[in-house]
Amino acid sequence: MIPLRLVVDTNVVVSAALKPEGVQRSILLLALTKPVRLYVSNPILSEYRAVLSRPELQIRKGLRAQLLQLIANRAHVVAPVRSLRVSSDPGDNIFLECADTARADYLITGNSRHFPHFWKATKIVTSREFLTLMTPHFFR
Repeated sequence: MIPLRLVVDTNVVVSAALKPEGVQRSILLLALTKPVRLYVSNPILSEYRAVLSRPELQIRKGLRAQLLQLIANRAHVVAPVRSLRVSSDPGDNIFLECADTARADYLITGNSRHFPHFWKATKIVTSREFLTLMTPHFFR
């Protein structure tokens, strides 16, 4: 079986931390489970760390450490070699760069308005759209 390749925007990781019963938590757990592969870059890992540490989010230190450790242990780190200027939010280009390098199938985000619908072969979707697309494959 060919693994599904995913890149996950920081807003999905934050929502996963804040809402244990939410769709984003399911997405993150799925992204960290075989045969799915989560791809990150060092800039993405740094952003995850920085945003999850924001005091106003009030994410417990233990939960933050667990999530970051789980991601560090299970994600595949890529090193993009090309800078992109595609997103309407320049800070989001790191996700497209990662998706490009990883040849990701999906980039999952809560801010789809910042991205094109596709970047090369990568489809940009929300968490709900991704679950809708994947549900038929879970119940074969």
